[in-house]
Amino acid sequence: MKTWKIILLIIVAGGLLAAILGYVFVYNKAHRDYERARPDMALSASELYQAFAINEKEAEETFINKVLLIDGTLAGVEQPADDMVVLSFVFAEGFFGGEGVRCTMLPSQHDRALQLSAGDQVVVKGLCTGFTGTDVILEHASFESETIR
Repeated sequence: MKTWKIILLIIVAGGLLAAILGYVFVYNKAHRDYERARPDMALSASELYQAFAINEKEAEETFINKVLLIDGTLAGVEQPADDMVVLSFVFAEGFFGGEGVRCTMLPSQHDRALQLSAGDQVVVKGLCTGFTGTDVILEHASFESETIR
């Protein structure tokens, strides 16, 4: 009977130790600083959208999970929630509206993004996370250089 108590105690202690190590080394891990990250490649927003529109599979292999530096003429600035600002570049009209590139801005960039309007030339850096069938999505986006109005 004593042996089972010792084995159970060892299992509980091992589980507790695994949970603590998991928290310290995985959950509490430092996240990548996308604002200071170096871009993996640079291209225009139009080129990025066209790459996905022409050959989605090839574009996914080339751009997904890469930090991209894109430039282009802004089609609009949206604020779908208090803690979210999205810049959009539109290159085609689809069934549900404009199609192109959408950049979800980092919170530190919200004030600057909200000062922009359609027609502004911008240079944005962000992590390419996918293609929705209508839009290429860049997350954790920030402004790389001064915006040209």
